[in-house]
Amino acid sequence: MKMNRTRWVTLVLMSAALTVPAVPAQATPAPSAVAQSACPTGWGSFEKIRSASTTAPVKNVRTGRHACFDRMVIDVPGAGAGTGYRVRYVSQLHQDGSGRVIPVAGAAVIEVRAMAPSYHPDTGAPTYPARPGLPLPGVDLTGYRTFRDARFGGSFEGDTQIGLGVRARLPFRVLVLTDRVVVDVAHSWTGR
Repeated sequence: MKMNRTRWVTLVLMSAALTVPAVPAQATPAPSAVAQSACPTGWGSFEKIRSASTTAPVKNVRTGRHACFDRMVIDVPGAGAGTGYRVRYVSQLHQDGSGRVIPVAGAAVIEVRAMAPSYHPDTGAPTYPARPGLPLPGVDLTGYRTFRDARFGGSFEGDTQIGLGVRARLPFRVLVLTDRVVVDVAHSWTGR
């Protein structure tokens, strides 16, 4: 029996395909999935300062959860981008003026100081309804991955002080956006 050349080449190629070991295919995530799973790194845990101040008063403090970090926002309407800050890890939160220790829950404490009063500068009337030593009004940290506690330190000589309790000493960043100061604390050092 004589085989034509085309049929013979087809049989040879099929035999070769059957003898080559199979290599498992590896799934490669889509570029958008890679970008979404990567978290920013390089923030560090050292003190961050911006020297600027405003007489526009603090009106609200709020928090939010994100995939890579927990966020605290201090709203200072009318300040534009003119609010300064000093944010740092401390062993204890000491209230300005009195020096009284304010207990803040968490394995580490970040002192957040916005260089804006939480009272009207002309009348002294409070513009943010917080009381020194107590949790921040309207802030519920249940379910947060990093934040554990948030206590109002007070407002003294034009600065508003907050104690932010976190689960460990973790990297953070501070941003000044229009009419607000933003503090982001990462969930981990590795960016995951």
